[in-house]
Amino acid sequence: MKRAYTDEHARGGLDAALPEIETWPNQFRDYEIEIILPEFSSVCPKTGLPDFGKLVLRYVPDKLCLELKSYKMYLLEYRNLGIFQENVVNRVLRDVVAATRPVSATVIGDFTPRGGLSTLVTATWRAPRGKR
Repeated sequence: MKRAYTDEHARGGLDAALPEIETWPNQFRDYEIEIILPEFSSVCPKTGLPDFGKLVLRYVPDKLCLELKSYKMYLLEYRNLGIFQENVVNRVLRDVVAATRPVSATVIGDFTPRGGLSTLVTATWRAPRGKR
C-alpha cells in the first residue's frame, strides 16, 4: 500500500528560513511569561489547505527575553509555510530555545478541527540542571 504522505511532507518547513527572533536582557529572575497567538495559521504540506489554531508559549527567562514584535513577525511567516501541526510546535520551541536559552519553555498548539478531529500538541524543554 502506498503512503499518501511522503518523507518530504514530514520534513516540510523544518528547515525553512524564518525571521530572526530578537531578544533583550532580562532584569528579573524566577518568573514565567506567557505569549498567546489566538489566530495562528500555517499550511498543510500535502494538501496546501490552511491550518488554524491557537499557539501558546510559556517560558521562564534566564538572561534573555523575547522581543515581541520580532516573535510576531516570526510567527506570521508560518501563514504560507507547508508544515505539519506537530512540527509547528516543535519548530517554534526549538527556535525560541535557541534564541533565548531559557530556564524552561513550553509551546502548546491547539488546532481547530479538520474532518472532525482536533489536535492539541505540547512540547516542553528544560535547561539541564546546573546550566543556569
